Formats: sequence, structure tokens, C-alpha cells
Amino acid sequence: MEIRFHIEDDVITGIRFIGGCDGNLKAISKLVDGWTVEQIEEKLKGNTCGPRPTSCADQLAIAVRKAYNELHAA
Repeated sequence: MEIRFHIEDDVITGIRFIGGCDGNLKAISKLVDGWTVEQIEEKLKGNTCGPRPTSCADQLAIAVRKAYNELHAA
């Protein structure tokens, strides 16, 4: 799975998942569009998928935090 998004300051927009559960991921992308990194982490980080220790939503939370940290590295 691949995740693409735009980040400006700490606001995430234009989220697109390549792979994964198409319908669910389209819905997640619409629901969290315009949210901050912190809001996405608060709601999605730690979500699992069946027996897996992670999920597409969890991976989005991880990816936006990583992108934010890379943009704001000292």
C-alpha cells in the first residue's frame, strides 16, 4: 500500500491510498481531509486490522507524523 497526501504546516489534505480496502480508504480520506497531524494521530493511531498489529488508518497516522517531523527537522 502507498499513501499520498499534501501537508502544509500541520494540515493534511489530498489523501490518496494506493492499495488496501478501496471503499474504506476513500471514506477515511474524505473524513480526515483538512485535519491536523495531531487530530489524525488522536483518532487513527493504534487502530488494527483483524489480527494484524496495524491498519491502513494506523499507517496514515504514522506517515503524516513522519512527514511533519521531516518538514520541521532542525
